[in-house]
Amino acid sequence: MRELKLVAYMRVSTQKQGRSGLGLEAQKADIENFARTRGGRIAAQFTEIESGKISDRGELIKAIRHAKIPGARLVIAKLDRLSRSASFTLTLRDSGVKFVCCDNAGS
Repeated sequence: MRELKLVAYMRVSTQKQGRSGLGLEAQKADIENFARTRGGRIAAQFTEIESGKISDRGELIKAIRHAKIPGARLVIAKLDRLSRSASFTLTLRDSGVKFVCCDNAGS
C-alpha cells in the first residue's frame, strides 16, 4: 500500500490570531492526527494569515500546486479554513485536486 502524501494548509484571518498561535496550533494538531490515523505523511505544509473571503492567496496557491502531484492530497483541518466561498470550494473539487477536511473525514 502506498503512503498517503499530505499537503497541509492552515489559515487564520488576522495578524492577531496568527501571532497568538490560537487556531494554528489546533489546526496543526488536527492535521497531524489525521496523518497519523490514516498512515499518511505530511510532505509539505503551508500557513497563511489572510481572510477566507480572498481566493487568490499565495500560500493556498502553492499548497494546491503541491496537491496536484500524483498521490498527494490537500488536507485542511476545517472547511472554513479553506474558503468562505462555496463556489471556490466547488471549483477546487472540480479541478481534480484531491482534498479532505479533517472535520468531515469520518473514521
